Amino acid sequence: MSLFRICRIAGNTFLEAVRQKFFLFLALIALGLLGSVLYFQRFDFGSSELKFIADFGSGAIVFFGSILSIVMMAQLFFAEIENRTALTILAKPVHRWEFLAGKFCGVAALLGVFILLMIIVLGAFLYYRESQIVAQYAELFQGRRIINYVGLFVFGWTQWLKYCVLISLTLFFASFSNTNLFSVVISFMVLIICQIQYVAIEVVTRMDPSWYTWAVEHVALIFPNFQNYNLLVPMVFSANAGVPWSLAGSVTLFSLVYVLVYLGLAVFSFRRREI
Repeated sequence: MSLFRICRIAGNTFLEAVRQKFFLFLALIALGLLGSVLYFQRFDFGSSELKFIADFGSGAIVFFGSILSIVMMAQLFFAEIENRTALTILAKPVHRWEFLAGKFCGVAALLGVFILLMIIVLGAFLYYRESQIVAQYAELFQGRRIINYVGLFVFGWTQWLKYCVLISLTLFFASFSNTNLFSVVISFMVLIICQIQYVAIEVVTRMDPSWYTWAVEHVALIFPNFQNYNLLVPMVFSANAGVPWSLAGSVTLFSLVYVLVYLGLAVFSFRRREI
């Protein structure tokens, strides 16, 4: 069955990715950097201490997660092409879309493990420091918590969704690219566009309506707006208000649409590629 074949390919991709020294190297650096947050907090100037720790940890997740998503997807895809193992797999009763879906699921699982590990470590640091602050200022807080730890894991879920979009985007470029380097470079360029496109949209919306503003607004839809995933404050610092589940649901739907579109384009492109 298709699901069985996709799971087999995804499992092999995940195991191959875990064995990569690049993944272990980045994971150790990310955890080490996150572990040093209690030391670096002394260099913070004026902002809330817990907010600084959360920003520092989410920054590490965003930075290293972006690198892992692009590099690992491109590297694992082209490893199959260059080693001719893709030809062996596709010679069996495996469709090309199943091959791509398996590669996508394997790398997505890898990023899921990475983000889960980072969120657990970040949550442990936040809980440790928050407990100290609440105990120190017991009269002020009256036993109430500041951090929403359920929201912290929901925030991790939204970041994983963002990287699923980035993985599918990289897979699309790799489906027609001839080199690993080209896929990585173009994916990072698009990542930058996705991060800053909201600036161009804000500028265009202030202009008088014209064909130019209409074109920019519709062309921008090609690239997902990654500013939609900046949900640290509403998710994590909402202990009293609860988790904004409607916001998490809209981000999930937003991500699902782009993942399906990019995977569909990747399948369409890969079907016409000679291996």
